[in-house]
Amino acid sequence: MEQTDKPSCEPVPDEIQDVPEQFLDNGDEEAGEEESVDDALASLREDLAAAKQDVLYARAETQNVRRRMEKDISDARNYAATSFARDILSVADNLARAVDSIPDTLREDEKMKGLVTGIEATQRELEKVFKGHGIERVPAMGLPLDPNHHQAMMEVPTDEHEPGTVIQEMQAGWTIKDRLLRPAMVGVAKKPD
Repeated sequence: MEQTDKPSCEPVPDEIQDVPEQFLDNGDEEAGEEESVDDALASLREDLAAAKQDVLYARAETQNVRRRMEKDISDARNYAATSFARDILSVADNLARAVDSIPDTLREDEKMKGLVTGIEATQRELEKVFKGHGIERVPAMGLPLDPNHHQAMMEVPTDEHEPGTVIQEMQAGWTIKDRLLRPAMVGVAKKPD
């Protein structure tokens, strides 16, 4: 008796027959799963790009807020005395008028020399304090009218000066740092009629 090599067909055990379909070798389902994974990856990449963009916007906004705050602090330091400086300008004006109104005879009088010298020293000290805080007088006389620094109060007909030239200063103008505290009130030359 000869034996032939035939494959044996034994029945499949019950435990193997109950395998869920997701684990069975099914080519169509694997292709669908790959597409689903690719879609999920693409969605995650889009979310990551959006999150990166949001971080960049937030960082830029933070830098803008920081710069604004630094500028506000700088302005507060530079211009904190603005209100006080405006108020003290009238004192400077009155002191200048007092010095300008002292007649020469009083300046030469030995009894009054100390008073005159004291008033002039006070004016110089006030100008020194102004300069130390960045408060400077606006130049006006002989210059063309500058509406950013001068306020024309009147026009004076004359042939001696170019039209639009400041020929009289009624009240001095002042700046603090680069800001105008008070414009100079001036008279401006114009052509005679």
